[in-house]
Amino acid sequence: MNYIKIIMLPVLAIALLSCQDDDRYVGGSTSGGESALSSFYPVPPSQWMGASDPYFSAGYTGDIMPYFDNGTFHIYFLHDAVTKPAGKGFHDIHEFTSTDLANFKYEGQAIPYGTQSEPDFAVGTGSVVKAGNTYYFYYTGHNGVTSFIQNNARESVLCATSTDLKNWTKTQGFKITAPAGYYNFDFRDPHVFFNEETGKYNMIMSTQTEPARKAVLLLFTSTDPVLNNWEPQGPIYTTTAEDNYLMMECADVFKMGNYWYLMFSENWSGNKGTHYRMATSINGPWVKPAHDMLDGEYFYAAKTAFDGTKRYAFAWTARKAPESDTGDKVWGGNMVIHELTQNNDGTLGVKSPDAVSNQLLKNGELTMDSANSNTSYNNGSYILNGTTNEAKALFTAPGKKAKIKAQVNLSSAAGSAGFLFNTDESGNYYKIVFEPAQNRIAAYNSAQQEVTHVPFDMQSGTACNVEIITEGSICVVYVNGKVALSNRIYGRDMQKWGLIANGTTMTVTGLTVARP
Repeated sequence: MNYIKIIMLPVLAIALLSCQDDDRYVGGSTSGGESALSSFYPVPPSQWMGASDPYFSAGYTGDIMPYFDNGTFHIYFLHDAVTKPAGKGFHDIHEFTSTDLANFKYEGQAIPYGTQSEPDFAVGTGSVVKAGNTYYFYYTGHNGVTSFIQNNARESVLCATSTDLKNWTKTQGFKITAPAGYYNFDFRDPHVFFNEETGKYNMIMSTQTEPARKAVLLLFTSTDPVLNNWEPQGPIYTTTAEDNYLMMECADVFKMGNYWYLMFSENWSGNKGTHYRMATSINGPWVKPAHDMLDGEYFYAAKTAFDGTKRYAFAWTARKAPESDTGDKVWGGNMVIHELTQNNDGTLGVKSPDAVSNQLLKNGELTMDSANSNTSYNNGSYILNGTTNEAKALFTAPGKKAKIKAQVNLSSAAGSAGFLFNTDESGNYYKIVFEPAQNRIAAYNSAQQEVTHVPFDMQSGTACNVEIITEGSICVVYVNGKVALSNRIYGRDMQKWGLIANGTTMTVTGLTVARP
């Protein structure tokens, strides 16, 4: 189906990185309302059409579909508008571009949603592949309108083409639906790439078997996208009895060094978030690492892109409703990007992108606000003896953008210790702590309810290198280039932060705070 490309107004040539130090964010202000744009963790601008239609109000970044081409990351994403008027579709595809993943430009809408009678009344995740001089964008069409699904699959694969990655034309008549034995109600998130080992194009689909309803990643192949000859080849991966995932969404397959990796996200188990498997062949067998998550559940729907040197994972960190630490997690938020690293055994790790970390180099004054009697400190070193009673040290508000670095050492596997944020005058706080007895790092909101966690083996007596990147309400903790824990902490930039230890002694050295 052809469509008329929407012409963006000149005012939309917006760079997300600004010289102004505005503290307001979509989903990141303490009061809500109109918000400015984030530079490290972007969301689309409000009124992106320059119109008064409420649909074009502020929005959020949803599932991300990155594609690297000729020195530029084309970062397509599902636009989640704050206001969705009845009768209109949603989750049209928009685009950011970046050359360094620290500075972004909003490029506007790339692929619009369709009408209530079309398969893409709502748009779902997809991916871009190039064949010859043409780019093919395979994406999900989703239409749950009762009158539509009476005679059509709820979800299908659709396609749009482009020669410049900006002007996309929907391919009239193209549609792939679930083959026999698979569930056409959940059939989405095509991940397409050229498999050099077979000389064919591969498409990985997230679906379920029918009637057993087991989560499966289904493989299709094609000799040439121009021919539209996609043929089902059976599962590339099926959920195990142990995991029993309901769906494995937003799959990604890539090779790094001598290993192949399969990434997917799921949002229904006790370990929600992005998982991965590894193999020495794209045909498997796919092995589940001892720790198969690199971040917690607030880093969702991660997909990757390779710039020829490094591979990065792009995901979104959820907002909350209401906008407070105790609010419920809501779909869509700010984009967060990790650089993938590889350990000697082939397992993966993550670190902050260099371009982000390098923008926070000016060490600021570290001002102690208060410390209890169980805390001692000298020349940037802090000992928090929390073996009997809680030990705590507080510092003044870090501001909008900051990088906190330290080496952290716990005396025993008992108890927990780490960092506090958003500490108010009543003594409430959001904490992110090491819990070595449980082999994890966990975050708790101001009501001390667990928010998110990530597996991590911490050896007592061994220092860990911690880097925390904060901007607005986003706070990402990186440890040893192994794991990250992404958090949404409202009011973080305006409240005191600190250190805490309970049931153990924590030694912190080299503590610094750097700003732009």
